[in-house]
Amino acid sequence: MSKPSRNPSPNSPTTTPGAPSRPAASASRPATAPRSPLQRYRRAIIGVAVAAVVLVGGAFLFLGASAPAYACSTVLAPSPAPSAGPDATPRLGQVTRDLGRAHVETGSRVTYEFCPPTSGVHYNGEPDGPIPTRFYSSKESTLPQGWIHNLEHGQVVVLYRCPEGCTDSAQAALQALQPQLPASPLCAFPASDSVVVARFDDLPTPYAALVWGRVMFLDALDVAAITTFSAQGADRGPEPECQNAVPGASPPAAPTATPAP
Repeated sequence: MSKPSRNPSPNSPTTTPGAPSRPAASASRPATAPRSPLQRYRRAIIGVAVAAVVLVGGAFLFLGASAPAYACSTVLAPSPAPSAGPDATPRLGQVTRDLGRAHVETGSRVTYEFCPPTSGVHYNGEPDGPIPTRFYSSKESTLPQGWIHNLEHGQVVVLYRCPEGCTDSAQAALQALQPQLPASPLCAFPASDSVVVARFDDLPTPYAALVWGRVMFLDALDVAAITTFSAQGADRGPEPECQNAVPGASPPAAPTATPAP
């Protein structure tokens, strides 16, 4: 008696007798090559690079903003006091080399050959240069680029340094200096219009008085000496402010044209 035949399931794969069998398709993707360290840490590297650029840029801006607006190649040394002849008053102070009088844009940084400079490049535009003629306290900032322009007009600049000139008593004496000084010798300008009193720490002595091309160093605030120094040298800048003033010896900033015959 024969056995009943079994019908194959409709979902069962059929094979042809004698045909090679096919391997079952794999459900997983082909394996990929491992990523390099650069690929794996790419975002972190970019972040570090951006942070470094920001940090360097910020440091550059900070250093630029905090750098002093002027520099001194050297600080002048006081010369021996001049000796007076019979019945004569010696010319006070010492002569300094002429550093010119060119104008630079306000905000420009300047390096002076020596400090305190009694000439040199400076700002051209009030109130940056010349600066108002008044007493500047130790907490107020002035720049040589400003008061050099005052010297150019024949004015007197009295400088003081800290700590000597920054005590309460010294500040009071400096504030009272202008009213004790006479009018300028040639233009007769009151001291309130012709004398600047300002802090400047790059001094070899606690105090100094300046006119164009000349400086008098002082170990103490000497009103009598400053009065004589002003009488001998004020109103004699390269750009005098009155008809009675005597122009200084500094050459003009640019050559002047020869007038036509």
